[in-house]
Amino acid sequence: MTAADALSLPAGNPFAEAWQTPFGLPPFQAIKPEHIQPAFEAALERHKQEIAAIVADPAAPDFANTIEALERAGRALSRVGGVFYNLAGADTNEALQAIERTLSPVTSRHWSAIMMDAGLFARVDAVFAKRETLGFDAEQARLLERTHRGFIRSGAQLGPEDKARLAAISERLAELGTQFGQNVLKDESSYALVIEDEAGLAGLPAFLVAAMARAAGDRGHEGKHAVTLSRSIIEPFLTFSTRRDLREEAFVAWTKRGENGGETDNRAIVAEMVTLRAEKARLLGFATFAHFKLDDSMAKTPENVRDLLELVWKPAKARAVQEAANLAALAQSEGENAAIRPWDWRHYAEKVRQQTFALDEAVLKPYLQLDRIITAAFDVAGKLFGLAFEERRDLVGYHPDVRIWEVKEAASGRHIGLFLGDYFARASKRSGAWMSAYRSQRNFDGEVRPIIVNVCNFAKPSEGKPALLSIDDARTLFHEFGHALHGLLSDVRYGSLAGTSVSRDFVELPSQLYEHWFLTKEVMQSYCLHAETGEPIPEALIEKIKRAQTFNQGFSTVEYTSSALVDLAFHSLENPGEIDPLAFEAAELARLGMPAEITMRHRTPHFAHVFSGDGYSAGYYSYLWSEVMDADAFNAFLESGDIFAPELAAKLKRYIYSAGDTRDAAEAYTLFRGRLPTPDALLEKRGLAA
Repeated sequence: MTAADALSLPAGNPFAEAWQTPFGLPPFQAIKPEHIQPAFEAALERHKQEIAAIVADPAAPDFANTIEALERAGRALSRVGGVFYNLAGADTNEALQAIERTLSPVTSRHWSAIMMDAGLFARVDAVFAKRETLGFDAEQARLLERTHRGFIRSGAQLGPEDKARLAAISERLAELGTQFGQNVLKDESSYALVIEDEAGLAGLPAFLVAAMARAAGDRGHEGKHAVTLSRSIIEPFLTFSTRRDLREEAFVAWTKRGENGGETDNRAIVAEMVTLRAEKARLLGFATFAHFKLDDSMAKTPENVRDLLELVWKPAKARAVQEAANLAALAQSEGENAAIRPWDWRHYAEKVRQQTFALDEAVLKPYLQLDRIITAAFDVAGKLFGLAFEERRDLVGYHPDVRIWEVKEAASGRHIGLFLGDYFARASKRSGAWMSAYRSQRNFDGEVRPIIVNVCNFAKPSEGKPALLSIDDARTLFHEFGHALHGLLSDVRYGSLAGTSVSRDFVELPSQLYEHWFLTKEVMQSYCLHAETGEPIPEALIEKIKRAQTFNQGFSTVEYTSSALVDLAFHSLENPGEIDPLAFEAAELARLGMPAEITMRHRTPHFAHVFSGDGYSAGYYSYLWSEVMDADAFNAFLESGDIFAPELAAKLKRYIYSAGDTRDAAEAYTLFRGRLPTPDALLEKRGLAA
């Protein structure tokens, strides 16, 4: 941190000074909620002054005084925002949530004013108009193109009335997205199915009973057990509990987040957001919001997205129908003649999996110790990209659970960045798993190395016991670490193009690709050691895991793809009008022929990817789009005969993990693989090939 990052604030505010902490890590212990809003307001004011200076510059616009000046502007705001928004997601409280509600419309107005500033856009446009004559290198040309496009997509070319309306829409959407996310978190954190007696624990393995005891204690129910809405507890409970009544109660609570009436109900928020997004798209000259969002993606059009989703939907639905029949047959053989319902699926699927593959999660889980899987993720990064990780217990995170590693180049010892790992569920953390940056990489005005965080929601073990993961948990850890590597390995000049600042349907490639290494025999035999005996996972068990990878893929693909199709349908409406979100969701699922035994992975009132901000709106398909690439990309390593093939790993690092948004995504993939992929590898990976 330089002195230029310091803000004009009272001396007690940590943002009033350059941080002298190791590597510029935020001084978390010193930062209190009351410091955030004054710092944000001061940073916003400084940014306004920086923008005003660019506009008022009497020199003719050029790349240095306009485009690079924009790159320099807002660094103090990025420092404050990097701390605040990460805390708001990972360790929030009522004070931070109140600040978030206050600041979301303020920051929206701030950015609208900048992106619609006629004088500023005139300068950007002037540089863009003479781009062919200025002798830019590839990264400069890319930054100029992305900057110019960003202004246009933010309304810079609209007339005064339309600009005012677009700014008002953006401000309202920011308010609604913040409220949506806070409502979901409140529903999640306030719910617990407290189990008072042993009968309520029927069928549950020891690892889950221990996690539920810990969860109950954390909520003030010492000596009891609690089912929470954290996936690391609710999913295994639905899998193993033999109490159908309790499975139903927990499942209904899980799927009704955001639609329970009262102040946390998100249905009206969704209706308003869909309508406002459609209006925003029309103002910007697009038929629908989906057309607007996808115009700046690899997919380009809603038609291309729908084609991919429906290509997968048809065989997945057929597979799911057969899977449902198999589950029903098993249930009937056990004397359960009622129809399979969504709260039954995981329970009977696990029994079928055990019968078919002799694969019992309770037997498998002791081999998946959190610490060992973290080490595996690090060591794969060492073999592929030459990285080394040193835990820094002298550095302090934002919560006692947070661990911090310094990342270095193994051969030279050069500092690459800091990596923060925050792995356990708690009431102050939103659900899911994600990667974020406290500071992004850049090489402009000196080298700045990144500070990256992975946040997960694994069940916290009892004191003194190792944290044990499921296969899905372990894959999630590798997935999010793939995102982390995308941020850590970034090696670009301009921060706007760094790390994960790529198109939404390309950003999942580095993460989904990284998952593949976890499931290899080389990695599993080295790092999956039994928590009690220390014995490596048997090769026979690895083979069972591999054979079982396509098991239940009808269910998994239908659960995911239905969510993506509903998202696309909402945002393909030209004039939503007075829309009832749940009725619309139901109608779209009926049109698709959604199997009654399966529920969307993310039902609309808690679909945070899509409605808690703008990130994956009209873009939830991105995971599948990237999966086409990740399946094909890993095949390159398999075809080479070496899953750590040095030449391939070097190309992967150069063109994918380190390149940020310095080139078009399709070009980047082609430089790595030599061609673009087809969906064949995806269908084969999911076991859906004809």
